[in-house]
Amino acid sequence: MVKAIEIATEALQSTDVPIGAIVLNAQGQIVGVGRNRRLLDNDPTAHAEIVALREAAQASQNWRLDNHTLVVTLEPCAMCAGAISQARIKTLVFGAWDEKAGAVGSVWDVVRDPRALYKVEVIAGLMESECAALLTDFFSEFRN
Repeated sequence: MVKAIEIATEALQSTDVPIGAIVLNAQGQIVGVGRNRRLLDNDPTAHAEIVALREAAQASQNWRLDNHTLVVTLEPCAMCAGAISQARIKTLVFGAWDEKAGAVGSVWDVVRDPRALYKVEVIAGLMESECAALLTDFFSEFRN
C-alpha cells in the first residue's frame, strides 16, 4: 500500500484525484501501476485501477489476471469493480472506503455479489487513515 500511496501523489501534478494502484503477480512482483489520469488524458475510464489492470495485462500478455492482486488506495467504483472481476483478479486490497461511490461494500458490492460469475477476495481498510488523509487534503486544497 505504501507504493500505491506514492503513486497516488503523482496524480497531484495534474490535479487528478490522488488515487494509486498496483497489480502484483503470484510471485509478488509489480506488473502494473496506475494512477488517476482522467484529467491528464481526458479519459473518463482512466481510473487508477483501470490503468494498472491494462499495464498488468500487457506485461502478462494475457487479459486474465488469475492469481494477481490489485492494491488501490480507495475502494473501487462500479466501473473498476466490474473490470476487476472481468480480469479475474484473485485478491483486491484497498485503503479508504468511498461512501459515495464505492462498489466493494459501501454503496454496492459488485465483486462479492452472489450472482457474480467470478468472486474476488477482498481485504479492506489497509492503511485506511493514510489513504483517506491523502484524499481529504486534496479536496480541501484543490477543490475549494
